Amino acid sequence: MQESLIKQDTLIDTALEVFDIEADAVLKLKKRVKENFVKAIEILYSCKGKVVVTGMGKSGLIGRKIAATLCSTGTPAVFLHPAESTHGDSGIITKQDVVIAISNSGETGELLNLLPLIKRFGVPIVGMTGGLNSTLADKSDVVLDISVEKEACPLNKAPTASTTATLAMGDAIAVCLLKKRGFSKEDFLMFHPSGALGKGVLYRVDELMITGEKLPVISENETFEKAVKYISDMKLGCTLLVDDKGIMTGILTDGDIKRTIIAHNIQDGLIVKDVMTKNPRTIKGEELAASALALMEKHSITSIAIVDETGAPKGLIHIHDLLKAKVA
Repeated sequence: MQESLIKQDTLIDTALEVFDIEADAVLKLKKRVKENFVKAIEILYSCKGKVVVTGMGKSGLIGRKIAATLCSTGTPAVFLHPAESTHGDSGIITKQDVVIAISNSGETGELLNLLPLIKRFGVPIVGMTGGLNSTLADKSDVVLDISVEKEACPLNKAPTASTTATLAMGDAIAVCLLKKRGFSKEDFLMFHPSGALGKGVLYRVDELMITGEKLPVISENETFEKAVKYISDMKLGCTLLVDDKGIMTGILTDGDIKRTIIAHNIQDGLIVKDVMTKNPRTIKGEELAASALALMEKHSITSIAIVDETGAPKGLIHIHDLLKAKVA
């Protein structure tokens, strides 16, 4: 291999050419999303077992990613290495499964060796190939065309545009299945509990809220002076206020206290309902903790009350609770 001095402009031009070639390869897939694609989605959606993705070399690497994407979007999937499949690993395939077989040429030997076993089980095969007249295409129940005019590699050898097209087709399959299953944001986050987003779905509001003796609640008819001391003792920066029937009527916060002190020269004789924030923000206990955080951020507040169906306070969710649970 001979090294050569390449000018910066040439490197930039080469990179831009790669982007153009690969973008063109993906855009050309749009014309191929027709009856075959819909049939493939129906086969995969109707699968009672799992989706087994298989492919050799670079196709195999893309296949691993496709299987991972399917798993994280509600479609159970595994990757099967074709070469290992003939040494016992094919036992992972059951009659309830569907196979996605990937080969740009459609003539990959290791993959073709696996096909008789798949056929013996009567398992449907979704073939992803650029060889529409290949053995894989012939043996597949439905074929998805991932052919490209040329690779981004100047030698037209290294899988580049073809692997990009395959990956894009796999993503399209995963997203279509996601929508067809009605897979929600909460479902997605449930499969990603260790991610930053996942923390918000691990907990509901009622699992983190303050309750019982730690819940700051006083009468709306309490004196301002006692309310200030109560808030200071509870160390949450606020207290919920209730009427004679125990229904929440407002909230008194550190901010309310400061505004009151500024507005009134004399606090003697004040009762809290005269200075409280009326109709405070509330949230249901079954809401996600992430929803509570979004509400706090939207309204620049640090606490939200949880009330029951009658309006009586059940709990309080504080920003500190969200921080401890790593939601915030």
